[in-house]
Amino acid sequence: MHSHRVFLDSSFWIAFRDPRQSHHARARDCLAALFRERTHFVSTTFVFAEIHATFARSVAVREKVIADFWENPLLHFAEVTDADHREAIQWLRQHAEKSYPFCDAISFVVMRRLGVKRVAALDDHFRQISGFEVIGFRNGA
Repeated sequence: MHSHRVFLDSSFWIAFRDPRQSHHARARDCLAALFRERTHFVSTTFVFAEIHATFARSVAVREKVIADFWENPLLHFAEVTDADHREAIQWLRQHAEKSYPFCDAISFVVMRRLGVKRVAALDDHFRQISGFEVIGFRNGA
């Protein structure tokens, strides 16, 4: 089961839900492949909040995103603990030369705690961190 768990990052889901995004087709193809693998998804409410904020002005897309995350039996929201918050802040301070958002730092910490190695992401942040297999980029899909 662990090998079939993939963390969902906002960069991936925004590309999936927005046909104007340059990586939209890639995200759709990648998601179809993940469904064929019977993948179970993990994310956090922080990631959901980023995605929801992106589509907050579009009622139709916003409702799809809510259903994607809150009505999907394949998706599990990982609890973010106080210890995760503290570790994410420490991690950001240790990597101050980078422009990682707090949401990504939380994601890194939660993935490590849960032993999730695969992440569906389309930005460079997860590629810059060792120990994760990034699904979505050509070399990771």
